[in-house]
Parts: sequence; structure tokens; C-alpha cells
Amino acid sequence: MEGFRISDANLIIYIHPSKANKVQQAVFHQLSSFLFQFDEVFNGVLLAFEISFQDKTAKLLPGVAPYLGVRAKAKLLVFSPKPDMLLEGKVVKLGRESIHVIVLGFSSAVIISEDIREEFSHKIKHGKEVFASSSHKKHVIKVGTMLRFAVKSFDEEIVHISGSLVSTDTGSISWLNQHTTDGALFHNYSTQESSEIERSSKKLKKNSKEQDEKELDSIRNCGKGFVLESDRPHKSKKRRTIDS
Repeated sequence: MEGFRISDANLIIYIHPSKANKVQQAVFHQLSSFLFQFDEVFNGVLLAFEISFQDKTAKLLPGVAPYLGVRAKAKLLVFSPKPDMLLEGKVVKLGRESIHVIVLGFSSAVIISEDIREEFSHKIKHGKEVFASSSHKKHVIKVGTMLRFAVKSFDEEIVHISGSLVSTDTGSISWLNQHTTDGALFHNYSTQESSEIERSSKKLKKNSKEQDEKELDSIRNCGKGFVLESDRPHKSKKRRTIDS
């Protein structure tokens, strides 16, 4: 599946002095608070991170007293879908006018009737709504189908995707896997990758819910909470910051 990027970043993370004796825990909580939401600095949705500390001590930051700064290096997995990219998700709702999909267990997508190619028509089969292909009788889209679709647009604020099934390389993944050589290769690689990311996403979500909310609030209160010194998905040296 497309839409992923791994970035190496040098970070300065702001923590409250009350967390000075729990630096690593505070840093983890700080970054965890940005999971599964779009952020302009990352230019995408942060799905996962792996962090290593350059210095495990915290230092006073000039201009943002009384907060402390911790330098760290991180590898970030970012989800940043763009128009025409191919994504995969599970159909969770289907009607005459639209197909609703969940991508990676957290992002919703909708494909409206005008973006579904003409070979698919809405039908009732065995009491359930489906979109069935007139060209290939076994190519059926229903609730529970793993679907490959193209991105039309991405609403960053609510992490919502508008999708399309106009292209012939979109549709039920199981059908595409059986009937197209390229589709089979694409499916075998991307479905495994998507499943691993979705499992990681669910695990991180569960861990986040179990965190002490008081600790998270004290960290969030210091604003965005970190400076991204460099973001190098393409080995560039751009400097980005987040105001506190």
C-alpha cells in the first residue's frame, strides 16, 4: 500500500521540570500524544516512532522557561496519502450511494457513487447490499471486503479520505489477486505490510488509553512540546520548528 514514509529526525522535546526524574517516560508520552492525527511538521499522520536519546539529561531552554529540553533522534513512520495513490481498507458500510472503508484501523474513507466505475451496480444479494461487477460475476464488493481504492483527496483536519474506484486496478483485493499478475504481487506485499501496521496502530492506541491522563495533560499543557530540527525523508536538510 502506498502513502507511507519513514523519516529520520533530530528532536528537541520540551518537558515540564516536574518530569526531570522521568525524562524518557515524559518524552515517550509527549510523542505518543501526536499519534494518529495529522501534523503539519510531520506533513502527515504519525503512526509509530522509534526513539534514541543523544543525551538522557534535560537542560533549561532559553526563552521557554521553566521547561526543559531533551535532545533525541527518532525514526518516524508517517502516513501521508496523496491523490492517485492506492490504499487498502476494510468495507464497513455499503449503500446505494456510497461505500465506507476503514484504513489501518483508524482512518475513515468514503467512495461515493459517482466515483465508482460503471461496471459496478448496486444490488441486493441474499438480503445484503453489494456492488457487483457486470463484467466479472465473481467480482463483488460487500461489507467485510478488503478493498483497494485510489485517493481523490485527503482531509487533514479530520483524517478523512475521499476515494475512487474508477481505475481498473481498484476493487476487491481477493479478486484482483486472483485475476491480475501485478495485482497478486502488489497484494502479497502490501496486505502483509498493512496488517502489521494496523496491528501496531491498535497496540499503540491501547497503550495510549492506559497511560496516566494527568501526566499526559501536564505534558500537553506546554504547547506542541518539541522542535523538529531536521526531517529527512529524502535526505534534505530543511529545518522545521513548532512554536510553543
